[in-house]
Amino acid sequence: MTYSIEGTPLPVVICNLESGEVMITESGGMAWMSPNMQMETVGGGVGKMFGRAFSGESMFQNRYTARGNGMIAFASSMPGQIRAFEIGPGREIICQKSAFLASTAGVELSIHFNKKVGSGFFGGEGFIMQRLSGTGMAFVELDGYIKEYDLVQGQQIVINTGYLAAMESTVTMDIQTVPGLKNKLLGGEGFFNTRLTGPGKVWIQSMPVSNLASSIIPFIPQR
Repeated sequence: MTYSIEGTPLPVVICNLESGEVMITESGGMAWMSPNMQMETVGGGVGKMFGRAFSGESMFQNRYTARGNGMIAFASSMPGQIRAFEIGPGREIICQKSAFLASTAGVELSIHFNKKVGSGFFGGEGFIMQRLSGTGMAFVELDGYIKEYDLVQGQQIVINTGYLAAMESTVTMDIQTVPGLKNKLLGGEGFFNTRLTGPGKVWIQSMPVSNLASSIIPFIPQR
């Protein structure tokens, strides 16, 4: 499989497959394809189905198989970027809910529970995130501009709530409170920030979809 990621600010990933190669996507993720792509809707067991639902995806996935050399494209649903990750043993990726776009057949999408309850409920990414494991290529859609940092052992970075897009599974996520009552109440940054500790790479997004929605709502006519 070869691919190209094109377009901005609403990108698309175009995958060129050899005969027999398979792509998996969330329900409704396909944008266009060659006519020799065969689709099959799969669940993969009750546990996996509910796990995908909790992680922000559809309970079902679509499996596309190339019958001869084929092409299939997957489009982003929000302004931002599509990133490609080579998944393998020791190279699992943890990402925000609903980030998964498509992958080759060897990649497994599952839920990731934050180990520390505090970071789950107050860290901005929710108690449940997505884990990409197995072996293969995965494509995820992230919001706005993406800044990547490679943290060394013990190095930390503090992120405003909701700005964490993805991280390697070696990175530890926790929360810290905003110091000072006045800062909490008047600073406009909330009560908590997300603290990430290396080693590993982290990807930070400039415009979480929740912030985008908040910016648009005042301009929507009210009946």
